[in-house]
Amino acid sequence: LYSKGRFLGFKRGQRAQHENTALIQLENVNSKEETTYYEGKRVAYLFRAPTAKKGSNIRCMWGRITRPHGNSGVVRAKFRHNLPPSAMGSTVRVMMYPSNI
Repeated sequence: LYSKGRFLGFKRGQRAQHENTALIQLENVNSKEETTYYEGKRVAYLFRAPTAKKGSNIRCMWGRITRPHGNSGVVRAKFRHNLPPSAMGSTVRVMMYPSNI
């Protein structure tokens, strides 16, 4: 079970970019209040690699949603390994676990 999100880019200031924090726009989430449900949820970025490992070309990078970013339903996420810049604009999966209910 997952919902979709889009990797927008990295957290940044006027001059510096912080690659250790990714910005993700969640599907059908348009306010800061709606993002509270997603805090702590796991995020998966799936991509195809040129070589197969364990019989599959599909690889996965895992992260976790940490907090909201702004007032428009964008959240910050930290990944175990920073997302590559080539992933900007691509889709990520926001898993519906762990539950915080």
